[in-house]
Amino acid sequence: MTAFLLRNGRPMGGPAADILIRDGRIVAIGPNLTAPDVTVEDSGGALVLPGLVEAHTHLDKSLWGMGWRPNDSGPRLIDKIDNERKLKRELNIDPARQSARQVVLSSSHGSTHIRSHVDVDTDHGLWGIEGVMKTRADYADIIDMDIVAFPQSGLLRRPGTLELMHEAMKAGADVVGGLDPCAIDRDPKGHCDAIFALAEKYGKPLDIHLHEPGEMGAFSMDLIFERTRALGMKGQVVISHAFCLGTPDRALVDPLIDQLAELDIGIMTTGPASRPAPPVQTLLARGIRVCSGSDGIRDTWGPYGNADILERVMLVGLRNNFRRDDEVELAFHVCTQGGADIMRLADYGLKVGAKADLIVVDGETITHAAVARPPRKLVVKHGKVVARNGQSLRSAP
Repeated sequence: MTAFLLRNGRPMGGPAADILIRDGRIVAIGPNLTAPDVTVEDSGGALVLPGLVEAHTHLDKSLWGMGWRPNDSGPRLIDKIDNERKLKRELNIDPARQSARQVVLSSSHGSTHIRSHVDVDTDHGLWGIEGVMKTRADYADIIDMDIVAFPQSGLLRRPGTLELMHEAMKAGADVVGGLDPCAIDRDPKGHCDAIFALAEKYGKPLDIHLHEPGEMGAFSMDLIFERTRALGMKGQVVISHAFCLGTPDRALVDPLIDQLAELDIGIMTTGPASRPAPPVQTLLARGIRVCSGSDGIRDTWGPYGNADILERVMLVGLRNNFRRDDEVELAFHVCTQGGADIMRLADYGLKVGAKADLIVVDGETITHAAVARPPRKLVVKHGKVVARNGQSLRSAP
C-alpha cells in the first residue's frame, strides 16, 4: 500500500486544505488531516489543480531534442503532409524515441493524460503506431495515453492505407482517426463510410481532423452527423479543429451547433491564431464537450510549441477574447475536465474517490497560474510524484 499526504495546498484556488492519497486515489480532502507513517509533501500554499489533459497532439512526429531544423515546407496543407512524410526517414524521426521525449516533457509540465494521433501511411506502415505503443508501455507510470490511428496522408487517395488502418486497430489503437473527407481524399462519402465502418467493426470511437472551412466543412460535418445518427454512435465522435464553426455566418453555424449538442459530438480546438476557431463559450453553454491540445510541437510543420497545457489555456483564452477570470477558467476547464470528458476518463478530478493525478503550481488564482505559468512544483500521477520543480523524474532517450 502506498500513501501520500499533500499538505497546505489550495485545491482549485479555494481555502487551504490537505489531500490524503492512498493506493493512487484521493481518500480525503480537508484541513489538518492526520495520517501516521505516510510520505508528506508541503505545498507551501500553492494551487492544487487536476492533472492537465493533452487531448490532441502528434507524439510520433516531434523534432524535440533533434536540434534545430529550418522549416521550408510549402504553404498548403497537402504540401506539409507530403514534406513530412518524405522527411521522416531522411531525418530519422524515430516515433519511439521522439514520442518518449515529448511524453517526458509533457509530464514535466503537468499533463497526466495524452490523446495522440499517430500516422498510418503506405510509406511507413505501422512504424508510428508501434513506436508510440512502446512509449505508452515504457512510460505508463507517468502518463495515460489514447492512441488514434490517423491517416494523415489521406485514406482513399493512397491505396493500401485503409488496410493498414485495419492493422493498426488490430494492433491496439484506441480510436479511429479521419481527415478532411473533401479537401484531402476528395471522396467525402467514401471517406466517411470507411472510417465509420472501422469504428463499427472494432467497437472504437472516432476523432476526425476537419480543417475544411465554411460551407465545405459544414457539408463534411453533415455527413458525420448523418452517420453518427444512423449507427447509434452518439457520444462516440470528436471533431478536431472544426474551423468551419468559426465562420461568421450564424445561419450556417447555428444548425451545426444544434446537431453537435443533439448527438453529443465533442470538439477539439487549439485556439489557432491563423484560422477561424470554434466559439468555446457558445459550445460550452450548449453542453458540448470541448477539449484542447498542443497539436504538433517543434515538427516539420512549424517551430512552435512546448507541450505546456497551461500555456494552451492562455492561447485558447486569447483566441476567444477571454479576459475576465471566470472566462479564463472556461479555457482551463477545456484543458482539464473538458479533455477528460472527451477521453471518457473515469474518476478524474480533485474529489474524494478520484484517481490521484494532480499538479501543484504557484499562483494566486487559476487565471494567474495560466498567464504566469511558473514551473510545476509537483506533478503527481497514480498517487506518486513524477516531476518536481519543472523537471521530470523520468529521463528521455
